Amino acid sequence: MRTRVKTRLIIVFIVLIGALVSVTPSLTGSLPGWWTKLLPSKAVQLGLDLMGGMELLLEVQTDEAVNNSLTRMASDLKTTFKSKKIRLKRAETTGFNRLVVEVGRDKYRDEAMTILRGEFPDALVTEESETKVIVSYPESEILRLRENAVVQAIETIRSRVDEFGVTEPTILRQGENRILIQLPGVKDPQRAITLVKRTAVLKFMLVDEGASTDAVPPGDVVLYSQDYDSATRQTQRTPYVVEDRILLTGDTIKDARVRYDSQYGQPYVSLTFDSVGARIFEQITGDHVKERLAIVLDDSIYSAPVIQERISGGQASISGTFTPDEATDLAIVLRAGSLPAPVKILQKWTVSPSLGSDSIRKGLTSIVFGFSLVIVFMVFYFRLSGLVANIALIMNLIIIMAVLALFQATLTLPGIAGIVLTIGMAVDANVLIFERIKEELRTGKTVRAAIDGGYGKALLTIVDANVTTLIAALVLFQFGTGQVKGFAVTLSIGVITSMFTAIFVSRAIFEAWLDNRTLDELSI
Repeated sequence: MRTRVKTRLIIVFIVLIGALVSVTPSLTGSLPGWWTKLLPSKAVQLGLDLMGGMELLLEVQTDEAVNNSLTRMASDLKTTFKSKKIRLKRAETTGFNRLVVEVGRDKYRDEAMTILRGEFPDALVTEESETKVIVSYPESEILRLRENAVVQAIETIRSRVDEFGVTEPTILRQGENRILIQLPGVKDPQRAITLVKRTAVLKFMLVDEGASTDAVPPGDVVLYSQDYDSATRQTQRTPYVVEDRILLTGDTIKDARVRYDSQYGQPYVSLTFDSVGARIFEQITGDHVKERLAIVLDDSIYSAPVIQERISGGQASISGTFTPDEATDLAIVLRAGSLPAPVKILQKWTVSPSLGSDSIRKGLTSIVFGFSLVIVFMVFYFRLSGLVANIALIMNLIIIMAVLALFQATLTLPGIAGIVLTIGMAVDANVLIFERIKEELRTGKTVRAAIDGGYGKALLTIVDANVTTLIAALVLFQFGTGQVKGFAVTLSIGVITSMFTAIFVSRAIFEAWLDNRTLDELSI
């Protein structure tokens, strides 16, 4: 056997063995231990439409991010003014991008202006009266805050979804302030939605024990706790008057884990602060012994224990009437951090696992049906040469699935359509080659010369057609989203593998067939 034929067959053999090894984990759920240690063990990843799950389109309320920044500024001002003994009458946001700061007397105005301009150089400070100033952000700062809010929201949601245990989630930014989320395999959509959209802003605030909800003093606010009564199966709201001053936030949390109390087995969330948070928490508890410290999450009080002593070590806990899942989700959102602004669900699409299984069955049926028709046609029309094309076609399908598994590309329902389309394109290439071979045979050339001539003349046409299709697929992948990308991925892989099998593999079979043999006639 000539060296060139041997080389071609060796390449085909190596590719085929490699493809079979890569595709095997997709065909069987149980692999021996030595296989997972030495060989690829990842199966083809199924998309949302095949596996079942949910898709969400969220909109980040970026105006809230701007106002939240001003609210944090107001909280910092209260602390600073108190330390400098400046009487602050009010510091609150009114409308979009407008923080009203009012001091008790006009003698404080100059000092207040100095603090505002010194500590918040990015803000615009406008004097409205002798005791009142308006703080706002310029347009450039508003754009930066909005951009940061969307980027931070994507990262926070990604962290939450990863910890939730979703495999291969898709989280993409769409447009200026929208986020597309695909969660394949999610069996509890409502729990996933709650986890994703929860703002999770944690604050520690002091309860004003001497105040009444009937006459809330300036500088205080009323917040409520949600207490579930298992006997009546109703939730009761208990009001608390708390000082509108944030002593510590969840930004300093290093870890949050679910624990169970030893007496009743009730789950709670244990918090561990970083070094900065631990120092602040120790100072807070030391300065306010015998006072109540409210633990506020998303403006709802979870607990308000009395501080018995200074607490060092950076440990705290959030208790409540949690189920284990609720406690787990709370720990996840606290570890992942808070959203910089609320998110609004614009679209929600859920695919049940049974519908996904039905899609898989129909997709496989379409592949098998189309594949069988092509095989029968090729053998009927091109006889033994059609059998060569069919071998190349089968190998093409195996390589496509192997590449999908090897690179962990996601197979979607449109992706299956891309595979079916690829089958047709692969056959089309062989039809072109075989028709050129027939033309060569009609001119009286030998079988070997006719095969060489047929492959040579059809090559440029096949490459031209497949390259243009490949360019179109790459454009779809670059600018498409979700399932369009799935179609583009399988089409791109199929175009490349079909050229390899139609041109290289089928010719290797012909050459091996003709090696050291002279045929007077070719079955074609």
